[in-house]
Amino acid sequence: LEIEQGIISNPTVIAKLLRLAHTLKGAAHVVKQTAIAESAHALEDILAPFRESAQSVPPEQAGQALQKLDEIAEKLALLVPPADTPEAGTVSPPRSREALETVRVELGDLEALLSNLAETGVQVTAMRTGADAIRMARESAAAIVRQLEIPTQRSNGTISAKVRACAGQLLTDITRAERSWVTSIERTERELVESQERASRLRLLPFERIVPAMARACREAATAVAKRAQLETSGGDIRMDADVLALLQDALLHLVRNALVHGIEDEKTRAGAGKQPLGRVEVRAERRGGRVLVVCSDDGAGIDIEAIRKAAVRKGAICPSAAGTLEVREAIDLILRRGVSTANAVTATAGRGIGLDVVRDAVERLKGEISIETVPGRGTTVQISVPISLTSIEALLIRSFGVTAAIPLSAISQTLRIGGGDLASSGSTESIPCQGTAIPFLPISTMLGTENGRRNGLERKTAVVIRSGEKLAAIGVEKLLGTRSVLVRSLSPITASEAFVAGASLDSEGIPLLVLDPAGLVEAICHGRNHEMRAGKKNLPVLIVDDSLTTRMVEQNILESAGYEVEAASSGEDALHMAHLHNYGLFVVDIEMPGMDGFQFVARARGDQELREVPSILVSSRSSPEDQHRGEEAGARAYFVKSEFDQTAFLETVAQLLE
Repeated sequence: LEIEQGIISNPTVIAKLLRLAHTLKGAAHVVKQTAIAESAHALEDILAPFRESAQSVPPEQAGQALQKLDEIAEKLALLVPPADTPEAGTVSPPRSREALETVRVELGDLEALLSNLAETGVQVTAMRTGADAIRMARESAAAIVRQLEIPTQRSNGTISAKVRACAGQLLTDITRAERSWVTSIERTERELVESQERASRLRLLPFERIVPAMARACREAATAVAKRAQLETSGGDIRMDADVLALLQDALLHLVRNALVHGIEDEKTRAGAGKQPLGRVEVRAERRGGRVLVVCSDDGAGIDIEAIRKAAVRKGAICPSAAGTLEVREAIDLILRRGVSTANAVTATAGRGIGLDVVRDAVERLKGEISIETVPGRGTTVQISVPISLTSIEALLIRSFGVTAAIPLSAISQTLRIGGGDLASSGSTESIPCQGTAIPFLPISTMLGTENGRRNGLERKTAVVIRSGEKLAAIGVEKLLGTRSVLVRSLSPITASEAFVAGASLDSEGIPLLVLDPAGLVEAICHGRNHEMRAGKKNLPVLIVDDSLTTRMVEQNILESAGYEVEAASSGEDALHMAHLHNYGLFVVDIEMPGMDGFQFVARARGDQELREVPSILVSSRSSPEDQHRGEEAGARAYFVKSEFDQTAFLETVAQLLE
C-alpha cells in the first residue's frame, strides 16, 4: 500500500519484499501448495524489475501485487490448520529468532490468567488478616512479659526466672514470625501487582495494528467509486485492549468507506470547488486519560441534509411534513440510529443504511461515545471516545445501603457536598445545581432497588456527577470509598441486570461489587427509569390491531419484552369495540385488513370523542410515499414499513407516544 501511494520507493524495501515472496514460494512448494507457489512467483515477477531501479513502482503494478496477495490469502483460508502435534518421524522446521521471540496467546487463556491473579490478590488480603492476628498475639505476649516483671504481693517478687525466660522467648519468636510474615506478604504483593500490570499490558495492542486494514479499505472504496483519496493516520503507538481494538476496527472501516462513498467528491467536482484532486481522509488516535479519542475526518462535501430528508421520508422514518424542518442534529441522528442511507442504489459499498448502524453498535458495545460534525463543502468529522480497556479500569468506589459499586473514574466530572437548599423537586424528579445549571439527581439505592422503602438522608448529602457525552447527571451516595483499579468481569447472560450495570468485580476481600456503566447511568437518571418510578407508574396497555396471528405475536413479544402490557384484536371492528370497553395508551395498527382497514380505523378513532387522544402507529408492508402521506392525513403519529422494520426505533417511538 505504501509503495502504491508513493510513500516509499526504496530498493532495499523492494529487495525485502522479494525475499519474503521467494520464501513464501519455497514454503508453498514444500507443502505441495502449487497454486500458492505460482501466485508468489507472479508476485516476484511484478516486483523484480524495480529491485535495483530508482524508478518508483507504478500504481498499476502495486495493484497487481495486491491482487496476488488476495489470491494467496483466499487459498490459505481454504487450508485445514495442521495438527498441534507432529507425526512420528517428522522433524519440525527450524524457526527464526524473530518467531521465537513472539508467541501467540489465546485471549481466553489470558483472561483466565488475569482472573487467577485477581483471586490470588484476594488470598494475599486474607494473609494480611493472618498477619494482623500474629500482631495481636505479639502484643498479648508483650503484655504477659510486662506483668511477669512486676512484683506482686502474693509472689513477693519470687516468680521463677524460668517462667520469665519462657515468656521472653515466646515474645521473641512471635516478633520474628510477624516480621518474616509481613515481609513475605509485602514482597508477594509487589510481585502480584507487577504481574497483574504485565498481564494487563499483554492485552494491549498498538493502534497501528489496524492501520493496514483501513488503508486497504480506503483504496478499495476509492477504486469502486472511481475517486482518488489518500489515508493519513497518526497515533499508531497508542495501545488499547485487543477486544476494544477489534470492535474499533469494524467501526473505522465503515467510516473510511463512508468518507469515500458519501463524502469525497470526484476530481472534476473537487476542481470546481477549488480543492486538490486527491481527497484526504485522516484517522488519528489520541490518549485522553483512561480513554482513547479516535477522530475520522475528510475534506469532502459534508453530509447532504436534503438527501437525508428525502431518504428518511422514503423509508418512513419521518413524515413528509416534518422533513422540511429537519435540523442538522436530527439528520445526523437519522443516519446514525435509523439506518437511513442517501445512496441512490444498493451497491457493494453503500445503499443499505447499515454502515453507521455498525459504527453505533460498536460504540455502544464499547461503552463509548460518538459525535458527528459536518460543514457543507468542507467535510465531516466523526469523533469516537472509548475506554482503553474493558477489563481493567480505574474506578471510584461508592457505598449505599450496604451495597458497594464502582464507577469508571474517567466518566466522573466531580463529587459534591449537597446543602439543605440544593435539592429541588419537581413532581417525582429531583435536581441539583452544578456548573451553572440544574442537573437531574437520583439516589443510587433507588436505582438499584436496595432502599426497601426507607428514605436515606445520607444519600442526599453526597453526590457524584457523571458525564456522558454532553449530558451531566448526579447520583446520591452514602460514602465515597476512594479509587482503585478493578478487573471487570462480564455478568452471565442468564443474570438479569439493568442497562446501567456493566459487569462485576471483586473487592480486596473477595466480595463481589457492581461495576456501573456511565452512559447507562446518565440515561436512566435523565429519563427517570428507576425502581421507584416503575413501581408507581403503570402505562396503559397497548392494543395491537392486525389480522395476521404471526404479526400480532411478533409485535406482542417485542412490546412485552420491553415491559409493556399488550392486548390484541384481529380486526378494526373488534378493536373499536374493545377500545370502548377498556382504556388503552396506544394503538399499533396494520393497514391491510378485511372489513375496516388501518386507515379507516385510525380516522374513526381520531373522530371519536373518547378515543381521539389515543395515538396510533401504522405498521404495514406498504412502503409508498402516498400510503405514508395517507396515514398521516388519517391521524397516525408514526408509520413503519414491515420490510424495513427497526425494533429500536419502534420501541423509542412507542415510549415517546406513551409519555
